[in-house]
Amino acid sequence: MTEHDAPPKVAPTPHPNNKTRRMVMRSIAMGGAVVGASLFGFFPVLRKWTPRLRPPGAIDEADFLAACIKCGQCVQVCPVKAIELGDLDEGFGVGVPYVPARAQACDFSCDAVQCVLACPTGALSHKISKKEEVRMGLARLDRPNACLARKGEGFKGVARPAPFKGVHRYPEIDRWKPVKLAEYKYDLAVCDLCVRECPVQGAITLEPMSADPADKRRTPVVHQPCVGCGMCEMICPTEPASIVVDIRRKWGDA
Repeated sequence: MTEHDAPPKVAPTPHPNNKTRRMVMRSIAMGGAVVGASLFGFFPVLRKWTPRLRPPGAIDEADFLAACIKCGQCVQVCPVKAIELGDLDEGFGVGVPYVPARAQACDFSCDAVQCVLACPTGALSHKISKKEEVRMGLARLDRPNACLARKGEGFKGVARPAPFKGVHRYPEIDRWKPVKLAEYKYDLAVCDLCVRECPVQGAITLEPMSADPADKRRTPVVHQPCVGCGMCEMICPTEPASIVVDIRRKWGDA
C-alpha cells in the first residue's frame, strides 16, 4: 500500500470529560465577569471615589441614584450647560447628572429651576418652594491665605483666562445670553467676585477684617441662603479656587 492509498487520518474525538470541563470553566468565567461588573457599581459608592455636586433639588444620594433614569432631560434644559453625565468610572453613577462647579457653575438664577421641572421621576424634587429642597451644598472658604480679598488686593482682567470655557449670564449685558468668563474683564479695587456674581441674594458677603477704616482686607462670609450653586467657586480667580462648595452640606452641619 502506497502512501497515497493510506486511509485519511481522523482527528481524535475529544474526551467528553474535557469538553464538559471547558464548558464549566467558561460558564464560571462568564459568571465571574458578570458578578464583577455588577459589584463594580458599588465600589465608587462605598469608597466615595467620585462624590458629585448634583443639580438643584436632588433627593438623598442613594434615592437619587435609584430614581434617576439617566434620560438627560436636565442636561438639555440647562441654560448654561452646567450639567454633565457621569462617566464609566462612577459605578452606579454612570450617566447620572452632576455639576462640575469649577468648570461650569449652576446658574441658579435660571427661571423656575428648569432642570427640576424637566425631571420626569422626582430624582430632582419638584417641591421648589422650600430652599432646603433645592440646596446643592454649601460654600466654604477653603484657602483663606490665597483669597485676594483677605489680602486687601484688587483684581484686574478676566477671572478665568482662555482656554477656560465656563460662562455666566451678566444682566447688564444680556440676561439671556451667556458670556464666556474668558471674555469679560473686571477692574476691582478689592476683589469681590464671589459676592458680585453670586446669583442668590444674601448668600455671601465681604466683611471687614479689622476696625481700621484704612484696612482694605475683607473676608468672604457665607450665609444661610447659600444653595451651593458653585458660582463663587467657578469665578474665583485664584488657582485652585479659594472658595469651594461642600457637596450635600446643609446649613448647621458640623
